[in-house]
Amino acid sequence: MFGELSSRLDRALGRFRQRGILTEPLVRDGLREIRRTLLEADVHFRVTKAFVRRVEERALGAVVVKGVSPGQQIVKIVHDELAGLLGEEASGIRWSTAPPTVVLVVGLQGSGKTTTAAKLARRFRSEGREPMLAACDLQRPAATEQLETLGRTIGVEVFSGEPGGDPVALAGRAQAAARAAGKAVLVVDTAGRLQIDAPLMAELGRFRAELAPDEILLVADAMTGQQAVRIAEGFDAELGLTGVVLTKMEGDARGGAALSIREVVGRPIKFIGVGEGPGDLEPVDPKRLAGRILNRGDVVGLVERAAKAAAAEEEGEAGAARGAKAAAEGPFDLEALLGMLRQVKRMGALEEVARLVPGIGPRLPAGAGDPKRIRHMEAIILSMTPGERRSPEVIGASRRRRIARGSGRPVAEVNRLLKSFREMGRARKALGSMAGAGGLGGPGFPALPVGRGRGRKKRKKRKPAARRRRLRR
Repeated sequence: MFGELSSRLDRALGRFRQRGILTEPLVRDGLREIRRTLLEADVHFRVTKAFVRRVEERALGAVVVKGVSPGQQIVKIVHDELAGLLGEEASGIRWSTAPPTVVLVVGLQGSGKTTTAAKLARRFRSEGREPMLAACDLQRPAATEQLETLGRTIGVEVFSGEPGGDPVALAGRAQAAARAAGKAVLVVDTAGRLQIDAPLMAELGRFRAELAPDEILLVADAMTGQQAVRIAEGFDAELGLTGVVLTKMEGDARGGAALSIREVVGRPIKFIGVGEGPGDLEPVDPKRLAGRILNRGDVVGLVERAAKAAAAEEEGEAGAARGAKAAAEGPFDLEALLGMLRQVKRMGALEEVARLVPGIGPRLPAGAGDPKRIRHMEAIILSMTPGERRSPEVIGASRRRRIARGSGRPVAEVNRLLKSFREMGRARKALGSMAGAGGLGGPGFPALPVGRGRGRKKRKKRKPAARRRRLRR
């Protein structure tokens, strides 16, 4: 998710991180690279222009924070503005005071509406709100059967009717049935089309009049880029959306739709789909998502994943949460890395999980997401003594050869693992010092001066040559 955008933004921001003092031309040159990166990620050109202008105004504006480099401050400014593009604050579901809360799921054909409806129902049930699904897509062949199969998988009742009937009347009956059964939420799956047309909007208008839904959520395919923004504009103009769900974010989506919809359409992105599984739906917190885009990690997201993985194995959420938090924030040694690798097997793809740990995702070895590679890394760490795992600096050449023999892997692979581990540790230490100085974590973050500043080191005056010779004698 956001892999290409994250790596390119990281390279662009690297221009700032390496400088002790920033000049106005350097800031403008770096922002040109950021502008190019956003446009190539398919971010709307008006959104890109406004974003770069706001970053430039703040960057050229005020005072240096003591103990924090100007480059770190610009990273913080970019983070704040990215969070602003995504909506500043998380936007949850609006719950009805008189259940059931009705969630109308709309979108074009092929965007993933039916799967998303089931994912929403599963999420509501995990939060303690008993849902019901209504299969009101009576046009697409096997749409009802698909939702019924998903309903059985997640253990949620599905209200369905005969193909060819009136979907709006079916939705009305489903609402009455949900109310009679004491259900907290009714999730209504509707039919789509290949494109926005008058019959589709007329039918959805009837759904809105019949159900008076509390939420109208558009399901949009993130891989369509700016097309997803135009689709959202069309649906919002006709129906008045309350939010958007972006699907297929785990693929090679460039991220432009996610960064454009809130600014262009004015509707929040409430959830993102990150996989095909029933639980692969994440709520959107703009600040956390901005941190992931900038490779700053997401400790809260890591803890949530760990809790889910542990709950699935009946190990208890509290212990898993403590373990994940320790891996993300506690002392980082090879024992911690081993625990992280083992937990990753239950939590998902290594690249996605590691991206949640501050500073580690971008420094993983190439191909580390391969399950076979994970087993090799685990074998190497298990071939070390407990002391070596806690203090990797003691591992010299002879120990590396012994570890290679014990794990059945070449010495070069042991060297690569230790090198990657050192880079992860340095990145975590740097991020910790930024947060400790208030540079990347404080709420009131001032901008920085450009031009003359305190970044240049005073040069030490050399003694005259004759005096140096006398001192040596």
